Amino acid sequence: MIIHNKYLGLLGLAFFALIPILFNSCSDNKEKYNNKDKQKMEHIDYMKLAIEEATKGIEAHDGGPFGSVIVKDGKIVGRGHNCVLSHNDATAHGEVSAIRDAGKTLGTFDLSGCTIYTTGEPCHMCLCACMWANISKVYYGCTIEDNGRIGFRDDKFDKIFGGRDKLGDFMEEVGRKECLDLFDKYNASKHDTY
Repeated sequence: MIIHNKYLGLLGLAFFALIPILFNSCSDNKEKYNNKDKQKMEHIDYMKLAIEEATKGIEAHDGGPFGSVIVKDGKIVGRGHNCVLSHNDATAHGEVSAIRDAGKTLGTFDLSGCTIYTTGEPCHMCLCACMWANISKVYYGCTIEDNGRIGFRDDKFDKIFGGRDKLGDFMEEVGRKECLDLFDKYNASKHDTY
């Protein structure tokens, strides 16, 4: 009996020694979930900055309601909005403008480790520019179909080129409601269509 109690005592000590470990692993999981929630909040916060960038472009009559911000290590390294009309440049889309700005800021064409937030799902030109720049992830607000709703013909090129189904998790929708509000503001404004 004495030996048996001795083992019970050791088991009891071992159990009490494990309690902090069990609680820490639970709090670690809780922290992981909290970080995930914070990450989602950060995504929408960055998208709101892209919306602000697009709004600047709309108010200046630079082009369509497309704004982008590029983020690396939690810092904005590039900004841009659609300037097709003001620059008479068919390639001056929001994403391309932001990529050019990020390249200048970072002193490199290689934007590995960067994430882009853009108010509209990128057209094929912008999508390929993101890939050529080695951008790691694309978050977009409105879809290609939404772009068509306000008079843009991205869907025409999508039908020709297709292939978005092959991108896996490279692109993800975030902040669509907020970006649809931006598109509605654009539709209600006086603007040139191109």
